[in-house]
Amino acid sequence: MIKEKEAVARWLVALGDAVAVFAAYLAAVFLRNQLGPTFSIPGLPAFESLEIRSIIGFNVYIYMLIGALPVWVYMLYLNRLYRSLRTIDFIKLTLRIIKAAAMTLLTVGAFLFILKIHSASRLFFFIFMGLSFIIVTAERTALVAAMHYVRRKGYNFLNILIVGTGRRAAEFIARIKRHPEWGMQIVGAIDDEPGRGVTTVDGVEIIGNLGDIPDILHEKPIDEVAFVIPRSRLSHVEQALHECETEGVVTTFAIDLFDMKIAKAAVSEFDGVPLLQFRTTKISEWQLVVKRIVDLVVSGIILVILAPLFLALAVIIKITSRGPVFFRQERVGLHGRRFILYKFRTMRLGAHDALSRVDDVSEMDTPEFKAMKIKWMTPIGRFMRKFSLDELPQLINVFKGNMSIIGPRPTVPDEVEKYKPWQRRRFSMKPGITCLWQISGRNKIGFEDWMKLDLKYVDTWSVWLDVKIALKTLPVVVFGIGAY
Repeated sequence: MIKEKEAVARWLVALGDAVAVFAAYLAAVFLRNQLGPTFSIPGLPAFESLEIRSIIGFNVYIYMLIGALPVWVYMLYLNRLYRSLRTIDFIKLTLRIIKAAAMTLLTVGAFLFILKIHSASRLFFFIFMGLSFIIVTAERTALVAAMHYVRRKGYNFLNILIVGTGRRAAEFIARIKRHPEWGMQIVGAIDDEPGRGVTTVDGVEIIGNLGDIPDILHEKPIDEVAFVIPRSRLSHVEQALHECETEGVVTTFAIDLFDMKIAKAAVSEFDGVPLLQFRTTKISEWQLVVKRIVDLVVSGIILVILAPLFLALAVIIKITSRGPVFFRQERVGLHGRRFILYKFRTMRLGAHDALSRVDDVSEMDTPEFKAMKIKWMTPIGRFMRKFSLDELPQLINVFKGNMSIIGPRPTVPDEVEKYKPWQRRRFSMKPGITCLWQISGRNKIGFEDWMKLDLKYVDTWSVWLDVKIALKTLPVVVFGIGAY
């Protein structure tokens, strides 16, 4: 659960460690120059140095940096300083860094001795190693403290639903409660064996039984469902596991593996407890980081460039029809999270109430519904919808992180309530402005096929797929293909 989730974070921390060692090298160069060509401590032999003509500069001992930097990172790795970033405490952190520093000192010292690099200043070597230890410790302590502070304030947390009411589930919950800095929020517990009169597990309220899991997933934003049950209950939870799989929710199981039809298993751990995780999407955390960076940069640049167009459209909308410039509507996002979506208003006031009165989402595919929708559009609104200009304010949602540029189209809660269970798996990816539906005909595609395209995107997602969708979206928007 934690290991896979924070794989990218650990690589970024390793980069931070390398930067800290490089900073120590620069500081050591500066200090060595300040001490002069020779330096001695009373009672100890003098540290020899280069002659005055070769006072230490940036490049004199660059080989020491080249050798020490990868050794430092490797020793930190050997001392498990890139594991469980959520759960490490300051005492363990310091002790592991001390051990890594000692191992680095011995390794690099032996390296210099074996290669007989006699020109190496012993004073510079010890200054460099000492400063490396101090700066790496400070960097790691500050990082962990910042992460703990952010999580204690309620940010960067995971919403977890616990399945189980026994001793192991209680211990699991107790560990989470003891460490708010881990950033885990328990939404509730599921009674896997009803009829015993259990109402709470270590203070966590029982909010349903195994059969209630689908409804709970619909009502609450759940990032992960953790099954912590005894082996004797394995045969009773398989249906619940498949329901989580169908909905596209990350599932963590503490003891055994089931034959999942869609989700793939991954080994993970929680504070030393081995777990098995089931994901319906095979997503690399590095790819998600790249996706978010692209979203942030591209949306920011486009918002700045198109600011004059935004202003022009706002003026036209305001002078051609009554009502606000922007249409704001609640939509359903990643794992059921609600957010406010922004669009330029393209319809007259009252359109939303009139068009939302459908008993089945399939009714939206009928010619009658589409004709009624066109009647409610304003003249400028129909033009904007034809060329997707009304979608431009969604770049604000992308910049804020509610949406991505590429992803399944976000839908309103009323429609989501009418979804079949298998269709809800589309919420396992962040919604987007354009997707396979957009480039495959848009409104010419029926609802059922639209859902299948979204699931195809979820199951086959990659950065390269996003690139192809973005390139194919351009002619669709320019020529207004599939829009009305």
